[in-house]
Amino acid sequence: MFIAHLPAGYLLAHRLAPRLAMTRAQSRRLMAVCLLASVLPDIDLLYFHAIDGRRTLHHDYWTHIPVFWLIAAAAAVALFRIARMPVPWPAIAVLLCGIFLHLVLDTVTGGIAWLYPFGAGKFALIDVPARFDRWVWNFVLHWSFLLEITILAWAGREIGLPRFLQRLWRPVAAAMLRRRASRQERAE
Repeated sequence: MFIAHLPAGYLLAHRLAPRLAMTRAQSRRLMAVCLLASVLPDIDLLYFHAIDGRRTLHHDYWTHIPVFWLIAAAAAVALFRIARMPVPWPAIAVLLCGIFLHLVLDTVTGGIAWLYPFGAGKFALIDVPARFDRWVWNFVLHWSFLLEITILAWAGREIGLPRFLQRLWRPVAAAMLRRRASRQERAE
């Protein structure tokens, strides 16, 4: 997945945060946590490009291994308990949901080691063949990219993007019509 992680995170957050929050402010914070979590596993791209020199597929890093996130969440809960602080269960739940949404989306065309440490095999629903020299075009021009476009369009519809674009387009269209009319007047 290239463009669908954040829009899918928004769709999840839009449904999940209001149900887990007590106040409107808490709902906004949970939405922010979910949006961050939906792209968080790809933080490994910094290492992939800056240090690793793109030698290792970034889905092989620990940020794309589901058990890592379960252990990290358990450790966070333990630290809250040790510090005798209330565990922020809604935030932890939303964080894990966002991260696992990312991993599920990556399972569509990229391999994710869902059974690690019990098995090293990676799971991918669709194998994208290498047809182009630039690897990105193999994914963008594959039919599975339509799933990403669909998620993006769905999220755009949820935030009211069509209405926003209509409001944005009206003044532009009016200006274009005025310019066209003035050109016609000058031509006559």
